[in-house]
Amino acid sequence: MLSRWMSGSSRNLDREYNCTVRLLDDSEYTCTIQRDAKGQYLFDLLCHHLNLLEKDYFGIRFVDPDKQRHWLEFTKSVVKQMRAQPPFTMCFRVKFYPTDPAALKEEITRYLVFLQIKRDLYHGRLLCKTSDAALLAAYILQAEIGDYDPGKHPEGYSSKFQFFPKHSEKLERKIAEIHKSELSGQTPATSELNFLRKAQTLETYGVDPHPCKDVSGNAAFLAFTPFGFVVLQGNKRVHFIKWNEVTKMKFEGKTFYLYVSQKEEKKIVLTYFAPTPEACKHLWKCGIENQAFYKLEKSSQVRTVSSSNLFFKGSRFRYSGRVAKEVMESSAKIKREPPEIHRAGLVPSRSCPSITHGPRLSSVPRTRRRAVHISIMEG
Repeated sequence: MLSRWMSGSSRNLDREYNCTVRLLDDSEYTCTIQRDAKGQYLFDLLCHHLNLLEKDYFGIRFVDPDKQRHWLEFTKSVVKQMRAQPPFTMCFRVKFYPTDPAALKEEITRYLVFLQIKRDLYHGRLLCKTSDAALLAAYILQAEIGDYDPGKHPEGYSSKFQFFPKHSEKLERKIAEIHKSELSGQTPATSELNFLRKAQTLETYGVDPHPCKDVSGNAAFLAFTPFGFVVLQGNKRVHFIKWNEVTKMKFEGKTFYLYVSQKEEKKIVLTYFAPTPEACKHLWKCGIENQAFYKLEKSSQVRTVSSSNLFFKGSRFRYSGRVAKEVMESSAKIKREPPEIHRAGLVPSRSCPSITHGPRLSSVPRTRRRAVHISIMEG
């Protein structure tokens, strides 16, 4: 009996699970992992496949059977986190947006961040006025189809590509005008870098929105950026709090609390309500990780955080990676021949594939800066 149990247990541990990870260019990476494989093992496989060294900005995201998003924790078993039947499907995405994407050491890293922000633009997560939208789209055109060529690009050619959730013919003409007259001669790398520099100046750069409601029942999106915590309502940023002003984050059930200490000893508590306790916990964990990554000087300063008061049983969580300052110092030491980049060109289409995977701020770039409805889509 014991030998049979041990034999069955051994077979269980040796069992392999199929994983598919959707990459930023919409291609897929497939592999098999054993039952006890940690998230770090899968992430390292991906980064090796992508020839990526500046990997701390990225992560693997998945959705559980209840449609709740999660970031894969690298210190825990992949299989135990998934809560779904194999084969497993996940997405490789930017988790921590670089404070200054132009300062990234390697072109391959900048290209992957470019792909992420291009997705953010398409899925309505990067809000911008019409002039900025036209310039960003023109940079994408230049990076992915090259110089304007009247022999290859007939009248209305920009209308064949989808850069935003929706856009007008007037905007399409403006995109083509900039592409034709202002960007000729720019290499893909230069256009991508210019795109990143422009995107980084926008208020919603790096926003990963979490749908919530405020104490009055009004819909809002909470988000963590390289520069701090933001609250968005409609097209307006109603709160922006720098990371050094955030003193504490906690949650109880569906309620999320943000404790803030500002100048002149002004202390406030912001309270928001997530759709479910699981969504609230995810929001809290994202906040803990973002604050640790962007605020701390060293990863040795990271501490385990409790979700609730000392006298109540709550979740405990600890960020396990390096912090931004350490990542930049490590990047500066990279010395290798730049890896070859296989860029995926634009595919003419009026619609792009999407994955039900995360909230989007659905917006239409218009002459007036305004956002419209909100839906749940992937970024």
